Amino acid sequence: MKSSPTYSAASEEQAALWAARLDGSDLSAADRADLKHWLDADPVHRTLLASYCQFSADLEQQLPLIAGIRDELAESPTTAKTIRPFPWLRWPLLAGATLTAVAVVVVILWPGQPQNHFQNIVAPVAQRQAVTLADGTQVELNAGTAVSVELRADSRHVRLTDGEAFFQVSRDAARPFIVETPAGSIRVTGTAFNVHSTALSSLEVSVLEGSVQVRSGPAATPQMLHASDQLVARPDGVRVTALSPVQLGDTLAWRRGEIVFTDTPLREALARFARYHGRTLTASDAVAQQHVGGRYSLDDLDGFLAALQDGMLPVHVTRRPDGTVFVDAAPRS
Repeated sequence: MKSSPTYSAASEEQAALWAARLDGSDLSAADRADLKHWLDADPVHRTLLASYCQFSADLEQQLPLIAGIRDELAESPTTAKTIRPFPWLRWPLLAGATLTAVAVVVVILWPGQPQNHFQNIVAPVAQRQAVTLADGTQVELNAGTAVSVELRADSRHVRLTDGEAFFQVSRDAARPFIVETPAGSIRVTGTAFNVHSTALSSLEVSVLEGSVQVRSGPAATPQMLHASDQLVARPDGVRVTALSPVQLGDTLAWRRGEIVFTDTPLREALARFARYHGRTLTASDAVAQQHVGGRYSLDDLDGFLAALQDGMLPVHVTRRPDGTVFVDAAPRS
């Protein structure tokens, strides 16, 4: 059985504050830069932020029962089955809470409202989540990813702040399906595509079936992507390429619990494993830009580190008592 990770009080407090700000309003450009800096400082920060968002969902699920609302509404044959969660009760109760990241559906009863559905879905560290939404859309989340879902009578919205998700969207021409990220948005009515938002200024969209419309910024011109197309938007520009079947399969390998590296800088490869496992994996400047390749199990971090040290690269792997890993140049014999 895996032991529960421990986090510093300062990190937990900061995660709660960021979760509240993300939920309550849009971030300014300066706020987004500050959040990116905090997320990049330590991979566990992403896990903490997802956990606090998840605790909010768990709390909201209990509020109708606490208030005695559910019993009253059960007697009404006209009760509609969803409302917006209670934002004014959400965050003051978080301090000191024990956090558990699990997939959860939030459905709160309130009379006189249209049938709107809200869900918060979280994939815990080192686990992937697959969920079917109320409209039939299938969503798969990579480890450490959290999304908020809002299904309305005229539209469907998903908010993905940071992480990776695959969507098999149920076709509904009357209700466009929109995925919003800090770096851009994706609009479809029914298709299958992958979204990877690695930072507040980076977006990668890969299309498996159908077509999607991607807007890589508020002022950007929307671009249409079709099956096998991939759009990568970063601060230095936007690139669209056509992927071969093999390349597309490699991009989606995480859905099978695998990861494929092709001439990938070591620092980037370590960051992918670090995110999946919620651990700090770093490399010295001397080896960070060396390239790695191959197919690995995302669950087998030790196997990947052993492969690095046992011949893939001239490096030495140091496993520290606190669980962090540091990769440096191998000592000369």
